[in-house]
Amino acid sequence: MKPDAIATYVIGDIAVIFIASWLLGAVARRCGQPTVVGQILAGIILGPSLLGRLPGHLVDRLFPAQVVPYLSVLAQVAVVIFMFTVGYEINLRSLRGRGRATPLVAAAALLVPLSLGSGIAVLGRPAFHLLGEPHAASRSFILFMGVATAITALPVLAAVARERGIAGTPGGLVATAAAGLMDVSAWLVLAAALAGAGHSSGRPWPVTLLLIVVFGAAMLLVVRPALDWWFRRPGSVLSSQVPIAFLLAIGCAWVTASLGLHPVFGGFLAGLTMPRRDGVPDADVLRSTENASGLLLPLFFVVTGLSVNIGAMGGLAWAMLALIFVAAAGGKLVPGYAAARLGGLDPHQSAMTAALVNTRGLTELIALNVGLSYGLIHQQLFTLLVLMALFTTLMAGPLLHLIDRRRPDQV
Repeated sequence: MKPDAIATYVIGDIAVIFIASWLLGAVARRCGQPTVVGQILAGIILGPSLLGRLPGHLVDRLFPAQVVPYLSVLAQVAVVIFMFTVGYEINLRSLRGRGRATPLVAAAALLVPLSLGSGIAVLGRPAFHLLGEPHAASRSFILFMGVATAITALPVLAAVARERGIAGTPGGLVATAAAGLMDVSAWLVLAAALAGAGHSSGRPWPVTLLLIVVFGAAMLLVVRPALDWWFRRPGSVLSSQVPIAFLLAIGCAWVTASLGLHPVFGGFLAGLTMPRRDGVPDADVLRSTENASGLLLPLFFVVTGLSVNIGAMGGLAWAMLALIFVAAAGGKLVPGYAAARLGGLDPHQSAMTAALVNTRGLTELIALNVGLSYGLIHQQLFTLLVLMALFTTLMAGPLLHLIDRRRPDQV
């Protein structure tokens, strides 16, 4: 295919993706669901799960193989900027003043599903081999399954809390702070799982891991204070933080990719590195990165949807989906509620906290795509894990509605 034909296809595909994502995102909001749910569905609909089952090879005609890599590059840029925003919004100072509820919820809602997911990977090794997973016995696969089961989507959680007016409640505050702590921990575990796997540039994995640790320490201990000092200088030529934020995100992504780790880790590290004023993110930086990633993220959902084929799932895959769903949802809801109660929250606020930390959404899809790109998982397992992420995110709205109806002052 000639370059001008590829450019024509890319522009046309972007238009189709934007329309489908906008329409289904609006439908999701009308149904009381976060926009990301509609965008995930748009990606699945435009892939082999639905469009691919219609006559005429529509998926191949709409997204030719020569065009998909260009869409994937744009999607990766969007994900890097999104992960920068996730890291930038995490405020570890929010742990202060929450008593022991936040660390208890974070530990319980991360470690329990992490253990359950890893346990399923170990005990269900023969089933995973039947699902086409040749690396089911590897350390990386076991850790990856733990992370895939345990991850929480901080941006979706925060959006749901804001839309329902519970962001400032004790349950909303604890859930948000705990999700930030879980995000940092989960990505560290995933980085450890992937160190030396897949794209390692020929280095031994301990060397790769050491280089990544040194780079991360340099960013947090040297670059962050230096940027903070620079931004506080009166009359600084580079007083605007927005260009620095984008340069930091893309630069860190390039470094982590060069070291053998996925670019999303660089974006996340850049967000943690970017200085905040009194713990509060700069409004211009946050608005710019959210707008940039929000504009391009629909491309990521469609690229993800091209690897999701629900029609190819057999009985074993559906059974495994049910098992992983129970472990993922139960491993968040029950420990999350118990930890919140132990931390001093009342039953209503504890239930709200548990429902919020069970959301996975986009953050889960990013982790799954990392595993897919590294060859740790393959299409059938990828499909069922995407469905698990969708179902657990769909649960948040109905659960919160039910919890709200059962408030003591509503009885």
